[in-house]
Amino acid sequence: MAASWRLKILPWIVLLLFAVRSAGFYLPGVAPADFQRKDALMVKVNKLTSVKTQLPYSYYSLPYCRPNVIIDSAENLGEVLRGDRIENSPYVFEMREHQQCNIVCRKVLSQKEAKELKEKIDDEYLVNMILDNLPLVVPMRRLDHEGSMVYQLGYRVGLKGHYTGSTEEKYIINNHLSFLVKYHKDQETDLARIVGFEVNPFSVKHEYDGAWEGNKTRLSTCDPHLKRSVVNSENPQEVEPNKEIIFTYDVEFKESDVKWASRWDTYLLMADDQIHWFSIVNSVMIVLFLSGMVAMIMLRTLYRDISQYNQLETQEEAQEETGWKLVHGDVFRPPAHSDLLCVYVGTGVQFLGMVVVTMLFAVLGFLSPANRGGLMTAMLLLWALMGLLAGYSSARLYKLFKGGDWKKTALKTAFIFPGVVFIIFFFLNALIWGEKSSGAVPFTTMFALVLLWFGISVPLVYAGSYVGFRKPALEDPVKTNKIPRQVPEQAWYMHPALSVLIGGILPFGAVFIELFFILSSIWLHQFYYIFGFLFLVLVILIVTCAEITVVLCYFQLCSEDYHWWWRAYLTSGSSALYLFLYAAFYFFTKLGISKPVSAVLYFGYMLIASYAFFVLTGAIGFYACFWFTRLIYSSVKID
Repeated sequence: MAASWRLKILPWIVLLLFAVRSAGFYLPGVAPADFQRKDALMVKVNKLTSVKTQLPYSYYSLPYCRPNVIIDSAENLGEVLRGDRIENSPYVFEMREHQQCNIVCRKVLSQKEAKELKEKIDDEYLVNMILDNLPLVVPMRRLDHEGSMVYQLGYRVGLKGHYTGSTEEKYIINNHLSFLVKYHKDQETDLARIVGFEVNPFSVKHEYDGAWEGNKTRLSTCDPHLKRSVVNSENPQEVEPNKEIIFTYDVEFKESDVKWASRWDTYLLMADDQIHWFSIVNSVMIVLFLSGMVAMIMLRTLYRDISQYNQLETQEEAQEETGWKLVHGDVFRPPAHSDLLCVYVGTGVQFLGMVVVTMLFAVLGFLSPANRGGLMTAMLLLWALMGLLAGYSSARLYKLFKGGDWKKTALKTAFIFPGVVFIIFFFLNALIWGEKSSGAVPFTTMFALVLLWFGISVPLVYAGSYVGFRKPALEDPVKTNKIPRQVPEQAWYMHPALSVLIGGILPFGAVFIELFFILSSIWLHQFYYIFGFLFLVLVILIVTCAEITVVLCYFQLCSEDYHWWWRAYLTSGSSALYLFLYAAFYFFTKLGISKPVSAVLYFGYMLIASYAFFVLTGAIGFYACFWFTRLIYSSVKID
């Protein structure tokens, strides 16, 4: 029996390992060897990025100097989806040894290479490099704060403007890099660890006497025999066909008091717009105050209603029932399209479980920005594992509605939301592929995502549905009449569309300030690290969604409208509409995207985010209203 059980799970284990390996995961101690000599520090190059196009490209897509052999670093699933392409470079440093005027290579641009460089300069592309897992930054002095520094992630490929007195705009390339490597030295062992990696880029039209002798050529524009490099920025290197470009670099090592454990603190404060803590806390306090007021009003009103109804029953007064008690015979009648509601409620529970667990890991420091791609990788794996909760929740609700075909509902739960997201993602990836961007997800990674979906998520959804459907169905606190009651004509302010749109305002108001920083971290390539505060915002969002849905559900029942199932889901779920509208506002006010493809990518990805936010908030509101209705109808005496 044990051997048979092992044979059954063996294919699933093999499938999981293949998916994990295809996605770029490596177990500790078995990762591929890093292409780096033990006595040297090798700079690695990453993607070229631009906030104007949002299309990353490989570093070697431009005519930069190449090493003898280009080796890709092992990347996890999140890095691949982010468009990271980490490769080795010809920039090699000796630890704590200053170097000046090192020649990397000489390039003569072709017509095509010059055109590509000009296009990247026009689109303001940045070159990203990595040393000892630290990204390269360019220090810049803030104009609004004297003495304060900000750091730009990566350096510009080049600039466009008027140079050397010319009236014609010219393109220049940053071909001389002045690196600064900061290290922290242990006073006892004299060992050093890298704690900072900065660069100052220059455009220099290098000159030399005599014949070209490779790295041994003596440059007259950059003399290594002097104590400092002579960088003549008044004569920049133009980008034109058949132009000779010589790439050089300096490197200086500087001891720092920053300890290795704190070396990321500087990088996490790189954003130009510092977080306005007072504004955020003020917004949080307003939301908490409104939520407290709403909860107090609801509790007092309900207490009075329940006391009044129970008192009438004990006095046996023959008075006509009014308000929410009048619809007790229809309030738990299954809604239209109940199977679809079960699917979306289960999907929302799956998403909520993924978000909560991810936030907990991030708050504990397991998903820091130092672990590139770790956050996205964790979210995808947790999404697959939370399929168990999705299947269980949808099956329990489906059985409450007295449904019989639980397998069909389980398959819908496993395929509707991920299927829609995958179709949109596949379309966007095709656009990225058409632009020949390194952000296009390779076929192997796409296949790994499908394996995670079909090999882990779908079976877990099915297993959760099986367990949930086998459990006894929940008993309704009141009996449902055989003939449905007619809903009276509603006041204009109780119209379903109006109440749904009003219900989404408060949940969106709880997160819109934090949403600004999240969008900046995604689309302006800034680091986001305040996961503790984000977890607090998540808790406030959950409380706000629950309370606003309960309030509007109570008003609906008092108006003798018992069709609350779908409206409870849509009330808080409508906050996703405001999220998408805010994303459009952010696009037109904060981003300088001009290419149509980039605009389609932005709105496509924000559509996916809004869709996910819809199922998350909708499920929270639904369960709050579900608990509320069961509580109030079980608290009164009904014949």
